[in-house]
Amino acid sequence: MSSDISSEEVFVFPASFAQQRLWFLDQLIPGNFIYNVPTVIRLTGSLNLAALEQTFNEIVRRHETLRTTFIVLDGQPLQAIAPSLTIPLSIINLQELAADQQEVKAKCIINAEIEHPFDLSSTPLLRVILLVFSETEHILLLNMHHIICDDWSMGVLISELGTLYTAFAQNQLSPLLELPLQYADFAHWQREWLQGELLQTQLAYWREQLNGISITNLPTDKPRSAIQNYQGATQFLELPKKLIDALENLSQ
Repeated sequence: MSSDISSEEVFVFPASFAQQRLWFLDQLIPGNFIYNVPTVIRLTGSLNLAALEQTFNEIVRRHETLRTTFIVLDGQPLQAIAPSLTIPLSIINLQELAADQQEVKAKCIINAEIEHPFDLSSTPLLRVILLVFSETEHILLLNMHHIICDDWSMGVLISELGTLYTAFAQNQLSPLLELPLQYADFAHWQREWLQGELLQTQLAYWREQLNGISITNLPTDKPRSAIQNYQGATQFLELPKKLIDALENLSQ
């Protein structure tokens, strides 16, 4: 399903330094999914599909970053913000499968989506998939590129998702206030602030710190792959409460 983008002219703004770094890495390793930011939410209870679609499109209306792609001018990326954008909600029906098969199929779909790269020059950089297990069991899969979000903004999105869906499901108006600032405002301020002598001082400091730096070859328990695959893992461990308290005090 394709997105519905307004034919109006896009608004162009400078990219933030963080966006510039992520754009460079995307150019360095094209077609990668390293910086995909997926979120999986299991929904229990009756689902109002129309209210859910309305919710996502209101969130996209509120936040310019979710309508942003990147164009190149003189070799540098710029934010291109569409004036309006409708996010398609892809629905995958798994109701005909047995319960255990539903979980297996859902895991395959989620993994495939996580490894599906984004084209930074093409909207949207947010994809939404709804997996239907039954009338009262669903999985909502969100996937965004890190160039338009981080952990904090993902928390904002989830919070607004709950607030707006509750209102729209009851045929109420959005209770959220309009945003006084957008990310493009921050990017513009950052570019205005970090330039000239201040920028040169920062660059000179880091050039000195990194001068002559060497690669640290950590020992491994197996041969390294010739090609980096970015397949990481998670190691869980339980720390004593006394140590946790001490770490929290140190962090303060």
